[in-house]
Amino acid sequence: QVQLVESGGGLVQAGGSLRLSCAASGRTFSSYAMGWFRQVPGKEREFVAAISWSGGTTYYADSVKGRCTISRDNAKKVGSLQMKSLKPEDTAVYYCAARKHVVAVKSETLYDYWGQGTQVTVSS
Repeated sequence: QVQLVESGGGLVQAGGSLRLSCAASGRTFSSYAMGWFRQVPGKEREFVAAISWSGGTTYYADSVKGRCTISRDNAKKVGSLQMKSLKPEDTAVYYCAARKHVVAVKSETLYDYWGQGTQVTVSS
């Protein structure tokens, strides 16, 4: 069993930066791929970024490519999403997720564990 807790969200001006963190519990975290997703009220949750168990493979949504960097520290059981050049359209609740597999994927249906989410608001 893995529990995930996000932090680092907040209010930032357009062009600013935020670093989201995802603290994980459970002994098997280091063998799980991780992902970040976001959701705006009234819309479906969408993929943002994913990282394999080792950190060797990463994927990004086109909308954030070049502006976001996903990373993880297995020793500390923490995943991170560094976001820069933020835009108002990045405003959403951001969720981290983990799946019982080493391979990173973009589909949310393949993730087994989810955090409670952290709000990111980008003002124009």
